[in-house]
Amino acid sequence: MVTLNYKHLRYFWMVAKAGSIARAAQQLQRTPQSICGQLQELEATLGTELFRRVGRGLELTDVGRHALLYADRIFTMGDELLDDLRDRPARRAMEFKVGVAEGMPKAMVYRMIQPALELDEDVRLICREGRLPFLLADLAVHRFDMVIADRPMPNNLNVRGYSHLLGESGLTFFGSPILLARLPKRFPALLDQAPFLLPGEDAAIRPRLLQWFDEHDIRPRIVGEFDDSALMNSFGQTGTGLFVAPTATAAYLCKQYRVRAIGATKEVREQFYAITTDQRLQHPAVVALSKAAREDIFSPDRQAQGR
Repeated sequence: MVTLNYKHLRYFWMVAKAGSIARAAQQLQRTPQSICGQLQELEATLGTELFRRVGRGLELTDVGRHALLYADRIFTMGDELLDDLRDRPARRAMEFKVGVAEGMPKAMVYRMIQPALELDEDVRLICREGRLPFLLADLAVHRFDMVIADRPMPNNLNVRGYSHLLGESGLTFFGSPILLARLPKRFPALLDQAPFLLPGEDAAIRPRLLQWFDEHDIRPRIVGEFDDSALMNSFGQTGTGLFVAPTATAAYLCKQYRVRAIGATKEVREQFYAITTDQRLQHPAVVALSKAAREDIFSPDRQAQGR
């Protein structure tokens, strides 16, 4: 089997670019005789001449011109590879690709993902939000390492995946000081006929929350519905309406949005899942996230403190 000697090919490439063996020998810091010998070996391997003599100079043959096109591509790509490797940082960050289901409370998502960014290894987070079926389709072809959702993986999808319960939290109700000043009743009575911001239809908590209202004979006045919880919180901050979020994020929301927690319920609990293609968690960032959720975020002590 005939194999190509890339050292011989590089000498050919340099001679073709320089226009003569003497100039190429100077650039390569080799003797002209050494260059001639390398070219002859390459021509013997290819079974054809690459140069013809024209007076005192050299001219590429038709085969030589064709070979030069390949040599140009080969050595240009080689130089690009070296440049790319030189420019790369010595320590490349580990990618962590996360899909977030629409309707997920953003403060909760941040709290769950944040421990993965505290690993000793550098992590580059890539976060995408979308409808759960589409995220799971991308998970199946490894565009994500994990999907975070407020429900386990649906049984009717022809996608292989495993649901890992990260934890669950009761709900806390919030309002701006301006709005609460106009609602003198105590919780939960103050919710009745009060302006309220409702999570969007994709939120798993929505039907359970509406059922809780019915069971307690509470009829809030729905003034807005939001798929994006962060946007809902911002409207709640201005006093547009009361709103609800996981109790595990209560302290954060009160500080971030300058709102007050007015009451909580454990009768309605929101669950959070990590969905992966692995039955057993393997990605270091997912393992760190799961451990923090179990031991910190959703621990009984933290839940009691609302932090």
